[in-house]
Amino acid sequence: MELAIKPLTAEIFAPYGEVIELETAKQFPINEGLTTRFHDLCTINTLEQGGKPIVNVFRTDPIKLPHRVQKMERHPLGSQAFIPMDDAAFFVLVGKPGDSLMAQDLTLFITNGRQGINLHKNTWHHFQLCLGERRDFLVIDRGGSGENLEEVEVTGEAIIPKPDQ
Repeated sequence: MELAIKPLTAEIFAPYGEVIELETAKQFPINEGLTTRFHDLCTINTLEQGGKPIVNVFRTDPIKLPHRVQKMERHPLGSQAFIPMDDAAFFVLVGKPGDSLMAQDLTLFITNGRQGINLHKNTWHHFQLCLGERRDFLVIDRGGSGENLEEVEVTGEAIIPKPDQ
C-alpha cells in the first residue's frame, strides 16, 4: 500500500502533536525592538518519572525512496519536538494509538520546510525522514531514568513514495 502524502497542518496533525510554525505564533518585540519573540510554540512534556527536558541536534541522512516502512517508535514518558535547522521539506509519519500498528493505521505528512513538530508522548512515529540530503534538527525531548522508547513492527506493507508521484 502506497501512503498518501498530506500537507502538514495544525488541525490535521492535532491528534498526534503540535505543528511548530512562526506564521501562527504569538509574537512581540523584545530587546529594545531588535528581536521578535515567537512565544510559547509548543508544550514540552518531559517531567514524568523525574525526567527533564534536554536539547539535542540530530543529523540525519536522507532515506531512499520509495521506502518500505518496517518499524515505528513511541516515547511513553515524554513529548519529542523536531525543529528543522534549514529550510527543506521532510516527511512526518505517524500512527494511530494502540499496542500494534497496521499499514492502514499510518498517516504521512510533508512539511513546508519551515515547520517543526512536537509529538505528544506515546505517539507512534517513524524516525526523521529527510529528503534529498543530510539535515540537522534541533530536538527537544526527555532525559532521565525510565524506559522511554518502545518499537513495533508494522503489519502489512506501507510504502513511502517519492513526493513528486
